[in-house]
Amino acid sequence: MKLDDNILTEQGLASAAQTGRVLLLACGALAHEILALKRANGWNHMDLTCLPAKFHLYPDKIPAAVEEAVLKNRDDYEQIFVVYADCGTGGLLQAKCAELGVEMVEGPHCYSFFEGNDAFSEIADEEFTAFYLTDFLVRQFDAFVWKPMGLDRHPELRDMYFGNYTKLVYQAQTNVPALDEKARECAERLGLDYERRFTGYGDLESTLKTLS
Repeated sequence: MKLDDNILTEQGLASAAQTGRVLLLACGALAHEILALKRANGWNHMDLTCLPAKFHLYPDKIPAAVEEAVLKNRDDYEQIFVVYADCGTGGLLQAKCAELGVEMVEGPHCYSFFEGNDAFSEIADEEFTAFYLTDFLVRQFDAFVWKPMGLDRHPELRDMYFGNYTKLVYQAQTNVPALDEKARECAERLGLDYERRFTGYGDLESTLKTLS
């Protein structure tokens, strides 16, 4: 067998290994939930790579970071699926995904797809004064809400930031009493009424199932 034939054979084996493999390119804030869904459903053909969860605070960084990750990984997978909603990019992420030829989760943000996009759209007008937390944001409340807003240094800013909100809605992906208790404490710290809604994984789970 000639050297060129060896190279072609190795490339063919690599292609065969890639067949059916899916890369989930996700927000770091969704890593825990995606891994839980992978385990529960046996989605062993899916790999997960996450961009920094802190992009939640800087949505303008998301489209370029997604592009870089897609270009880096696209030759190793049959499909790359972007596990971000619009997430404050003003349509720029959707445009970038269309340019790259990859699909993404539908919805304006994770609060919507956890609730279920259709269900969220029905209550959005009634809940425009609601502040939402997910499991991740309850766990990381100080790092992603309290400190970035400067409330650890200037608690007097609380009413300026949250004066127009009326309640905190904890969209629970899991039934963990300790998270419920912490979410209630977050509401108290923000001076808001508290509501817990068990959403499970909502449209995130049903969307990922279409890739299986």
